[in-house]
Amino acid sequence: MPRAPIPTWCFALVVVRKGDQFLIVQENKHGQPWYLPAGRVEEGETFAAAAVRETLEEGGVPIRLTGVIRVEHAPLSIGARMRVVYLAEPADDTPPKSRPDDESLGARWVTLDELRGYHMRGEEVAELFAYVAGGGTVHPPDLIKGEGEPYRINR
Repeated sequence: MPRAPIPTWCFALVVVRKGDQFLIVQENKHGQPWYLPAGRVEEGETFAAAAVRETLEEGGVPIRLTGVIRVEHAPLSIGARMRVVYLAEPADDTPPKSRPDDESLGARWVTLDELRGYHMRGEEVAELFAYVAGGGTVHPPDLIKGEGEPYRINR
C-alpha cells in the first residue's frame, strides 16, 4: 500500500551582500519588522529561481546568486519545512525598493552596526550577516540540483 505524501513547505532566504552592507526588507505582515528577502517556493519553481524572484519583489534589487549558506529541514507533526539560505550580490546598481506594495514596505542597505537600530523578525538575520561577514563556509550555488540531473565531476 503506498504511503500518503508528506506536505512540505519550501522557502528560499537570501543574504544579499554589497561590500560591508546587507539588504534588509520591511515586511508588510508579521507586525512589520525587517527581515531578509525570503518567501515560499512556488509550484514548478526551483529554490534558486524563488530566491531571485523574492529578492526582486521584496527588495527591488536584481541579484546574482553566489553561494548556498545552508540547507535546512524541519520535520513537523503536520509535514515538513525546507529552507535554502543563499548568498547573493547585486547584479547592478539598482537601488532598493522605496515604495510600499503588496510584497514589502521597502528595503535598505545596512551595515552590521546599523542593523541594531532596526526591529528585526528574530535574531537570525544578525547571526547570518555576522556569519557571512566573518568568512563562514559558503557552498557553490549549484550545490542544489534538479532530480535526475547527471552527476558530473567538475575540475
